[in-house]
Amino acid sequence: MPTIQRFTNCKVAIYADDHLPPHFHIEGRGWRALVEIETLTVRAGDARKGAEAMAWAEANRDVLWATWRRLNKLG
Repeated sequence: MPTIQRFTNCKVAIYADDHLPPHFHIEGRGWRALVEIETLTVRAGDARKGAEAMAWAEANRDVLWATWRRLNKLG
C-alpha cells in the first residue's frame, strides 16, 4: 500500500486492487478512516483527527485520482 502523503499524526494511503468506490485511507496511531475521492465523504471510521489530511486531499484530489487509477483496474 503506497503512502501518498505523511502528516504529523497520520498518513494518506491507497491500496492496490481495492474495492469501489474510489477512495483513500487516512491512518493514524490507533485510528483510521476510509474517504471517497469524489466527494470526500467519510465512508468508514473517524477522520476528525485527520483534518490536516482532509485539507490536503481537498487540494490534491488530482493526485489521489491519478494514484487510484494507477493502482486499481476497477475504476
